[in-house]
Amino acid sequence: MSPPSATSGRKALACTADATAFQKAFGKELRRRVIEEGEPYAIVQADTPHEIFHVMDIPIITNQWWSAYISAKQLSARYFDAMVDAGYPANSCKYCSLGLACTLANDPATAPWGGLPRPTVLVARLTCDCIQHVFAQWAEALGSEFFPLEAPAWQHKDRQWFTHARSQWEQVYQPDRIALMADEMRDLIALLEARTGRKFDYDKLHHLMERINEQEGYIWEAAQVLGSARPCPVSIAEQMTNTMIPQWHRGSGWAVAHAKRFRDEVLDRAAQGIGAASQEKSRLMWIGAGLWHDPAFYQSLEDTLGAVFVWSMYTPFAGVQYLRDIKDAPMDALASRICSMNEVLHLPPWMNTWMVSEAERCGIDAAVLLLPPDNRLAQSGTKLTAMALEEAGVPVLMLDADMVDAKTWDRDKVVGMVTGFLRARGLA
Repeated sequence: MSPPSATSGRKALACTADATAFQKAFGKELRRRVIEEGEPYAIVQADTPHEIFHVMDIPIITNQWWSAYISAKQLSARYFDAMVDAGYPANSCKYCSLGLACTLANDPATAPWGGLPRPTVLVARLTCDCIQHVFAQWAEALGSEFFPLEAPAWQHKDRQWFTHARSQWEQVYQPDRIALMADEMRDLIALLEARTGRKFDYDKLHHLMERINEQEGYIWEAAQVLGSARPCPVSIAEQMTNTMIPQWHRGSGWAVAHAKRFRDEVLDRAAQGIGAASQEKSRLMWIGAGLWHDPAFYQSLEDTLGAVFVWSMYTPFAGVQYLRDIKDAPMDALASRICSMNEVLHLPPWMNTWMVSEAERCGIDAAVLLLPPDNRLAQSGTKLTAMALEEAGVPVLMLDADMVDAKTWDRDKVVGMVTGFLRARGLA
């Protein structure tokens, strides 16, 4: 058997290879539909209602997935240089602007798929000051239209939102914010119907929401085991693969079946006492988006120090933010999921209280917190979360690195930093 690549890491689960193969095949099918067939499609942010497009069978390219795809191909440095050459500041938020940078570089010879064609629409929530500029200018560069979704202030600051968001979503996320998001989604549906000739089916949405609940329930069950089992049966590199790939296809037959298979493999490894590392000595928490240009980093400390990254936001987030009691109101239930997706991950008091609770649930010994120097949203509540974890007895290492820009990344240096941090606190 050949060794794993330097960037992909080793795989413990059979379902991991299947998820990767499915996504590769999906990418080819998406390229056929969008590039070769010229089918109407949309470019969307991760925190937008993908379910609308799934119901209408309109292909979507998620900006964060596209950025991760470009980054995994080690092309990000080239495109960010092209963005600076075009007059943009070198400290632009990189996660959201990498797709724009690829378009501005206008180099079909290097761009994945030769670059993206004109989409029907680009959709993003206005979660920070820069996102409207990124998407408006990207839409202009592609000759398309930007459809913004509002992100109004969230006045109801429930520190324990994660304990009852599924059943009490009307109160947790505020009725007025849910109503605004639902109205905007109906406007988006009207635009898509007019531009594509396809019709939206509300009964199909209800069914899709039920299937999503089934899928997220499996992932949530896996998250509970991953947090309680000693040793942790699966490190986060594989957790991310088996959670995020199904999320891009949530509610589909494949996604539901794969989530169940992932759960079953996690349960089986836990029952057998099999760990991600040969000898688990410390349990680490990763706070921030995935390190898409070097996912094998997470396994770098397992063999040498027995330090295992057991937690990232992706798997436990399925239960607290995706699961919804539908209450015969699928559009409102969906709106409640979308209207605060970024807020609970990046802003206090929602971010810090949830992550402190998760650290306690999973027996976390220390946290490594990604602090992208140019990503404003990823920094918004991060330092307050670090303070809250420290106050709860969880030491935190803040890491200046970017999830898609590998230009300044030095794995050996960072491994040395984490090693020194753990040793200084008696954890290695």
